[in-house]
Amino acid sequence: MTAAAQAGLGSGQSLAPLCTLCCCGFLNRALTVVFMVTLAFAIVVGNVVTLTVVVQTRQSRTSQGYLKSLAIADMMVGVLVVPFSVYTEISLMVTSTPPVWYQGSLSSPLGGLVSPWQPCMLIGPVFAGCTFVSISTIFLMTLERSVAILWPLHKDAVVTRRRTLLLILLSWAASFLLALTPLIFSSNFTLEYNECSRMCNFTPLLFGSQLPSDANILLLFPAFDFTLLGGTLAINIVSFTSIRRYSRKRRLLSEGSVTEGGGGAGGGGCPHRPSFSDIKAAKTIGILTFAFTASFSPIAVFVLGNVVGYTWCNFSFFAFWILTGNSCCNVIIYSVRDHRFRKGVSLLFQRDQSPPQGEKN
Repeated sequence: MTAAAQAGLGSGQSLAPLCTLCCCGFLNRALTVVFMVTLAFAIVVGNVVTLTVVVQTRQSRTSQGYLKSLAIADMMVGVLVVPFSVYTEISLMVTSTPPVWYQGSLSSPLGGLVSPWQPCMLIGPVFAGCTFVSISTIFLMTLERSVAILWPLHKDAVVTRRRTLLLILLSWAASFLLALTPLIFSSNFTLEYNECSRMCNFTPLLFGSQLPSDANILLLFPAFDFTLLGGTLAINIVSFTSIRRYSRKRRLLSEGSVTEGGGGAGGGGCPHRPSFSDIKAAKTIGILTFAFTASFSPIAVFVLGNVVGYTWCNFSFFAFWILTGNSCCNVIIYSVRDHRFRKGVSLLFQRDQSPPQGEKN
């Protein structure tokens, strides 16, 4: 490259590389916006369908159906978190001045905040809180299914609608309190829109070039998540072990190799055994647990690296948006695995498409 080209002077040919870089940057940002809009649409539509099925079908008005209220947390991600990222990315495309909540716009050289409040102060805790709600709700769903599998006779007495609703409210309160922990217990954190993750992230305020002494408080997030996910995995192992033992005994009963109380092959239908729907629901929740663990693990790795000083720009984008994409996975898993949910969806659309009674022949 000539000296004139390196200096950005001369003919139009010398500016071609710069224009190419500019167009590539604009194209990448435009593709990112298209991806975000598509994801937000999928999250909102999928979770609206889930909530509508839960509210309007009697089969879903159970403790397990109430626990599907995690769709509310997923929908909040699609309604608030992703659209805010879309708005910020479009603002960066059409203006040369970054918004006040953009990375580096909030921190003063001596630490502290230039602006006392900005939208990321809402969006960041909402995303973190909704993530914790999803994990805690999956944990509660696993507990509910384990009772149905291990103690089917006591299921209705132990798992009641009132207790389920109380546990849901407690999980929401605890999740959003944890999401605000860095701001409540430390004055060395702020929230700003990160240019790498394209989301509002907690950011420790730098004092010179050093992190604050309480930067490790961010480790509470992965510690909480992996504790609940570990407990969920342990409960699933116990439940699946019981299911495997029951399935083996049922197969032997059907072959006539074992008799249970003189019941022969009919012993598999005894009331002290878990029902087929309970077993299938437990397997569905196991798949949900695996999907959420897989989507959350990159975030945990990123947080650990961020605390010790690594940036991992490209990795942070994939980590945060893989976790965000999990908000539309729940409806997909239920639509594939849960026949009651599929039936509720079909009834919902048939009801919408059925003509009024006055128009029927």
